[in-house]
This record gives sequence, C-alpha cells and structure tokens, in this order.
Amino acid sequence: MSGLGRKAWSTKYQESMMAVGLGTRQAADEEARAEVEVLNSRLEKTRILNTKLSACLGRLETSGKSVKEAVGPLYGNTQKLQVLGTNIDGVISAIERIRQPSDIKSNEEDIIRRGPEKVGLASYLSSVKRLSQALSGLKNTNLRSNQQAVADLSRLLKSGNTQLEAHFQKLLQEESRPLEPLHYITKDKPFPTLSQDKMTRLGLIVSYMASVTRQSGSGDSPLLQQYASVRGPYLTATLQNLSAASINTAKKKSPDAVYRQGTNGMGTYASGMERAFLSEYENVSALFARDEWGKVFNLTCQGAISELARTLRELNSHIKANLTTDCYLAYEIVEIMSNLSSNMESRTGELKPSFAAALKPIRETGKSSLSDLLEDTRRRVANLPVVPLDGASLPITTETMTRLHNMVDFLRPISSIMISIGDGGWKSNAASNNSSDQIPSLKSFDVSADGTDIFCHYCIDTIETLLNALNQKATPVLKGKSALGVFIANNATVVERMIRTSELQPLLSNRIADVDKWRKNGASMYSSAWREPCGHLLDVQYTNRGARPQSGSAQAIDSAAILKSLSSKDKDAIKEKFRLFNTSFDELVAKHKSLSMEKEVRDMLAKQVQQMIEPLYNRFWDRYHEVDKGKGKYVKYDKGAMAGVFLSLS
Repeated sequence: MSGLGRKAWSTKYQESMMAVGLGTRQAADEEARAEVEVLNSRLEKTRILNTKLSACLGRLETSGKSVKEAVGPLYGNTQKLQVLGTNIDGVISAIERIRQPSDIKSNEEDIIRRGPEKVGLASYLSSVKRLSQALSGLKNTNLRSNQQAVADLSRLLKSGNTQLEAHFQKLLQEESRPLEPLHYITKDKPFPTLSQDKMTRLGLIVSYMASVTRQSGSGDSPLLQQYASVRGPYLTATLQNLSAASINTAKKKSPDAVYRQGTNGMGTYASGMERAFLSEYENVSALFARDEWGKVFNLTCQGAISELARTLRELNSHIKANLTTDCYLAYEIVEIMSNLSSNMESRTGELKPSFAAALKPIRETGKSSLSDLLEDTRRRVANLPVVPLDGASLPITTETMTRLHNMVDFLRPISSIMISIGDGGWKSNAASNNSSDQIPSLKSFDVSADGTDIFCHYCIDTIETLLNALNQKATPVLKGKSALGVFIANNATVVERMIRTSELQPLLSNRIADVDKWRKNGASMYSSAWREPCGHLLDVQYTNRGARPQSGSAQAIDSAAILKSLSSKDKDAIKEKFRLFNTSFDELVAKHKSLSMEKEVRDMLAKQVQQMIEPLYNRFWDRYHEVDKGKGKYVKYDKGAMAGVFLSLS
C-alpha cells in the first residue's frame, strides 16, 4: 500500500472508532437513567409503608394501654396463687415427714420382732441400719412432733441391737464346746479356730456394732465383753483337765521321794495353754479392730489364767510342805512359765504381767528355798541323834550332794533366780525382800552377772555349811582326834567323790581345793595321834663317841656294835622305847582298823602313817634291834613285818 493509501485508511479507521465510542456512552446513560427511576419508585413505596407503620404503631400503643389496664389485676392474683401453691407443697411435705417415722416403724418392726435367725442375718442387719439412719434423720429435724417417734424408733433399734448381741453370743456358743487338749498336744497340732462361715457372720455383726459404738461415742463395743463371756469359759473348761493333772501328778506315793524332772503335768498344761491362747488370738485378730485385740484377748484369757494361778498356789503349798524333796518342782515351773510368758509376748505382745502375777508365789518359794535349804542342812545336822563313833560318813552328806547334783538339771531357772537375788543373796533375807510382780528379764538383771558362777558359789557355801555343821556336831562327841579326823575326812571325801562323778564336776572343778582342805584337815587331825609312837623312836646320838654312820646305808650300821657301846641304863632305855612304841603302835593300828573309812581315806591315811612311822622305825630298828638278840621280847616287828602292818592298814 502506498503512503497515500495508508493515510486514507487510518483516517477512516479513526472516524469509525469515534462513532462506536459515542454509541457506547449513549447506551450507558440510558441504563443509568433507568436505574434512577427504579430507585425513586422504591423510595416512594418505602415512604408509603413507613406512613402505614406509624399509623399501626399508634393503634398498637393505644391497644397496649387498654390491655395493661385490663391484665394488671390478673397478674397480681396469679403471683398470690403461686405463693399459696408453694406453701401448700411445703405443708404436704411436712405432713409426709411426720408420717414417715410411722411408716418406717411399721415397715421394720416385723423384721425386728422376727429376729435374725428367721429373716436372715443380712436382711436383719439391713433393717437395723435403716432404722439407725431414720432415727438419726429424725433427731436432726428437731421437730417436737417427732419426739414420740424418736422414742419409738430408739426402743425398736435397741431391741434390734440386743437381739444381734444375743445372736452373736449364740453363734459363738455353737463352736465353744470344751475340747480334749491332749488330742492336739500329743499330735502336735494347733487348737481349732472358729469356722469360716461363723467368722463371716460374726464379723458382720462386729462391724455393725462397731459403727454404732463410734456414732454414739459410748466407748467400747458390748461385743468385746460378749466374746470374752463365751470364749473365756471355753478356754477355762478346755484346760481344766490339764490343771487337775498338774496337781495330781504332784502328789507323792512316798514322803521321801525326790521330785524328778518332767514327772509333773505342768509342762503339758503350759503347752496346752499356749496352743489354746494362740488359736484364740487368731480368732480375735480376725474379728475385731487392731486397737481392740489386746483388750479382748486379755478379757478372754483372764479366766484361764485365774485357774492357772489357783493351780500354782496349790502346787506352791505342796512344794513348801516338801521343800527338801520338791524344791526342784518350783525351779521347773519357773522355767516352764517363763518360757510360756516369753512365747506369748513374742507372738501376741500380751499376758506377760498376768503370767508374772500367777507365777509370783512359786518364784518367791524358789528364791527363798536357797536359804531355806542351807538352814535345813544346819538344822538336820544339829538334830542328828548320834554321830558314828567309828567316824563313818553320814547319809546327810550324800543327800546334800545329791540335792546339789539334782539342781544341775534345773540350772537355767536356778541361774535366773541366782541372778535376781544376787551373789550371796541366800545368806540374808535378800531372797524374800527382792520380790517383784514381773517375770525377770535381762533388764532387771546385772548384765555382768553369770548365773552359773553364782550357782557354783552357792554349792561351795552349801558344802561349807554342811562340813562346818558336821564338825561342830562331832567335836564334843568324838573326843579323840583320830575318830574326829576320820569323820571329817570321810565326809569331805564323799563330797569330793560326788563332785567328780557327776555333772557338778565341770562346774566345781576349779573349786575342789575348797573341799580338799577339809579332807587334809581331817588327815592332819588323825595323824596327830600318831605322834606318840613317833616320839618313842627318837633317841640321842653322841657324835664324839665314834665314827658317824653313813646316811641311808643300812650296811654301815652295826646294831650289836652300837649296843655294845651303850651303858646298861641306855640299853634299858632302848628296851623301854621299843616296849612303849609297840604298845602305842598296836593300839593305834587296832584303832585304825576299827574306824570306818572311805576307801580313799583309808588309803590316804595308811600312806600318811607309813610315811611318818616307817622311816623312823627302820632307822631305830637298824640301830637297836639286837637289844633283845632276836628273841622278839622287845623288838616285836622287824622291817618286813612293819611293812606288812602298813599294807594291812590300806
């Protein structure tokens, strides 16, 4: 396209575009004018509507005033009716509350009257619980009109609780028939506890009564005493035969019979009591609250312990009447009861004071017996009708040592008694003054004291008391020292022998010297009588009259030569010495053989006499036996014959 053409086309295009723009604006203006017309039409309608609404509001306001004037009195009356209705409802509710106790009483009275056995324990408990709740609610209302109802429900509830207590007692009695305890003791079986069924039913009653007691604040539940009133007699009756057996086995067929360990029924009695009490403690623990266990258990066991105390008092009277033979029973009972008390305290924490009070009389007898036995030894020796003139030992020595030997079998209880009275306490009234209501424990003892050592001291004191008393009794009777010495040596030897051949040996082995001194004293007294013949064997030697013979050499002594050097007067003196020696020696030998000696004493004294006489006689014989030239007129014994005499003394 040429330039002229392009220019012409551009001009035409611009003109056409301008024409299109004018057309568009005209269309838009037309559209705007149409919208304005619509809006104006709507505004007019709105104005007309507002006018109508204003007229309606005026008419409504006029009508509202008329309605208000008409309805106002009606609204006030309605409010009054509402208040009246509320008051009527309150009156009806009060009437219902007043009628409720009567309804509760009529509903529950039949159940209470029939009792737990007929209606069943669960239903009965539910009934008394409802009664209790209703009574509590009535008391809280504090209405004067309810006072009679409160009194009626209180009586009904009290009757219900009383029947529950009676039912509790009956359930217990069904399983509280006395048992034969030996069946369980001999088979080493625990005593039976209450059955599970009974325990469940009893537990329900206990739980309910505990809640009643807490609510009323009246202290302990009455079931505590009820339980003890049933199970206490059961325990007492169950153990009754064991109590009787303990007393019967203490009776003696022979007055002099010495009690032997384990022959009394007290050990079985204590075993049965321990088993019965432990089973009862299981029952108490299962039924009652923890803080009630101790009280219920003590109440339940007191009857059986009272019977135990009565039994121990009877046994104590028997022991005191037969103290020298039955004091061991007191020691055994002390040990049995101490073990029982310790076992019960460790398992239950209870009953120790009760056991201590029951045991006290026998403990006091056990303590006083130590000094009483010493005094009995003195008294029996003093009352001996005769003392053997032959110096024989007395039965009381054997009896005294047998008693000490028997005490070793009861060393544990005796040691505890020894510690409680202290070393040497048997010498004074300490044993009787040091009394206590408590079974001794380590805290009450001198922890440094050794009961075994104290017992050893008591044994030595007993031996000293015996031998001193025998010495005092025999001295004015056995005037000769030979017999008195033999008497003391014999009794001391019996004491020593019985120590060495018994259980006393390990206890007194280091105190044998205390006994041996008495034997030596007796031997010394006996040997003093032999000083007389010894004196006849003494002579005078003159060293300036010849060579001195060699010591210990018989061959060096020439009897004939020695006699040849003596004057007739000296020879006569030698003959007299032989004669006097023979007379004195023969008398003492005869006396020796006439005395009654324990084998050990006879051997000891024979050896002692031989050691005194033989060396002197052999020397004298060696020097002067030729004085009668072998005729035997003065020299009765040669050395061989003298040795034979000494052998015959053993």
